[in-house]
Amino acid sequence: MERIMSSADNQVLDVFVVGAGFAGLYMLHRARKAGFSAQVVEAGPDVGGVWFWNGYPGARCDVESMQYSYGFDDELQQEWSWSEKFATRDEIMRYVNYVADRLDLRSGVKVNTRVTAAHYSDVDGLWDVATSSGESYRCRYLIMATGALSSTRIPPIPGLETFKGEVLHTGNWPRDRQIDFAGKRVAVIGTGSSGIQVITAVAPEAERLTVFQRTANYSVPMRNRPMTPEYERQWKDRYPELRHEARYNTTAGTIYELSDRSALEATPEEREAEFERRWQIGSPNFLRAFKDISLDEEANEFAAEFVRRKIRETVKDPETAAKLIPTSHPIGSKRICVDNHYFEVFNRDNVGLVSIKEEPIVEITQNGIRTSAAEYPLDAIVFATGYDAITGPLNAIDIRGREGRLLKDEWRDGPSAYLGLMASGFPNMFIVTGPGSPSVLVNVINAIEQHVEFIGDCLTWLRDNDLDTIEPDPEAQEKWADHVDEVANATLMVRGNSWYMGANIEGKPVRFMPYAGGIGPYAKKCQEIVQDGYKGFVVSHHSQAATANAAE
Repeated sequence: MERIMSSADNQVLDVFVVGAGFAGLYMLHRARKAGFSAQVVEAGPDVGGVWFWNGYPGARCDVESMQYSYGFDDELQQEWSWSEKFATRDEIMRYVNYVADRLDLRSGVKVNTRVTAAHYSDVDGLWDVATSSGESYRCRYLIMATGALSSTRIPPIPGLETFKGEVLHTGNWPRDRQIDFAGKRVAVIGTGSSGIQVITAVAPEAERLTVFQRTANYSVPMRNRPMTPEYERQWKDRYPELRHEARYNTTAGTIYELSDRSALEATPEEREAEFERRWQIGSPNFLRAFKDISLDEEANEFAAEFVRRKIRETVKDPETAAKLIPTSHPIGSKRICVDNHYFEVFNRDNVGLVSIKEEPIVEITQNGIRTSAAEYPLDAIVFATGYDAITGPLNAIDIRGREGRLLKDEWRDGPSAYLGLMASGFPNMFIVTGPGSPSVLVNVINAIEQHVEFIGDCLTWLRDNDLDTIEPDPEAQEKWADHVDEVANATLMVRGNSWYMGANIEGKPVRFMPYAGGIGPYAKKCQEIVQDGYKGFVVSHHSQAATANAAE
């Protein structure tokens, strides 16, 4: 393995962070406060992470604004005000930039710099990092804040390169110009969260919109509305206790109205009334109508059939409605979507729906898309086809640990990381919201803050105890991976064949990657591990043989 040579006059950083989204920015702030030297590099031209790249029409967060924000700084959370209950992408970017400027974080971020390789040195216990700019760095601690959803995916459709029109991806939207769909024939491929949002936004603008649906998706109303001073004050007056509640006493990292009742115990009339009440309130809170919707097949079917009936009632054309009705997976086993009148879009005369399962795409031609049944002339194709999630951004980098072990090879049969934070054989490399952590199943900012604080405290503990390296004990890592599998298999989520499992990427090992046990139990488990002397981790002085701290 060829050595990466440092171009920084052999200066050794304490902390090197990859990515300047919510995770990378908070990690930089936390490291600086603890007295560590730190550098962040970001592939894009600005901070913001996934929200920087997702600039498509209609982009909006599906977690309430008052909860989708940093909680580590009380002054910050008191002084910022949101304009809507569910913030747009542009407002989130204004918030991210406000935080970056307020905390003077830009001075520690180098943009337009992609990490291409990171190699651990067995000689001196440091990481050598190479970047696309030609600069390289040496660091003690490598923090991968690359994000779970940053490696965009366009399916390999024959002829794509011949298309004369505009080709776009929701997760990599052009930043140098405005995209105008007025008077154009537009295709959107994909009906996940991004697809639903962009379809709803583009439909009134385009001359003709054709939606190519791979899998019919469940979606519930968002019921967005302007932020009121009264609602904002309810949160700001109680932020400390509400943040603690969301972190340690919820599964989703978001405070929802929960039910302690089984759907099987309720009468049909009671179930209908509760589903309807939740439907009118809006948001993913719908899935909390009964406690067993994600666990029991019969209970889940009650919720799913309610949504199917709503689709039939909304979409006027019975044939189109039938195509839009999900039947292949339990509700909630794929990411539940929330929308602003998505199903109503299909009542428009200028909108058509193609089910790819019934009418497969054969090729993309110079002038459009040809399916097994017809050819659709187009001026623009929007891919809302998602990401190589969670592991994709890490596998895209040449990451090598002890003895040159390649992370991608270690994860060939599926990823394994202790607590989703570290991989055995890769000392001092931390992953923020990695595989085996709650990450994408919860309010991700809550998950990010919990991870960054765990990492920051760990680095301080290592320094205070004159320790050089930390990594998971292989047995503890294996046990955690088994636990992640066990918890997932106890739910209906493994029935979704979703990107949570890597099922959207051909050849990717199918394994449920996030931790389905919830952020509350997870955060408490992390606390127990720290209180037990970082149980399950191996720590050492680099010059000595590694010693198992308390690993069993």
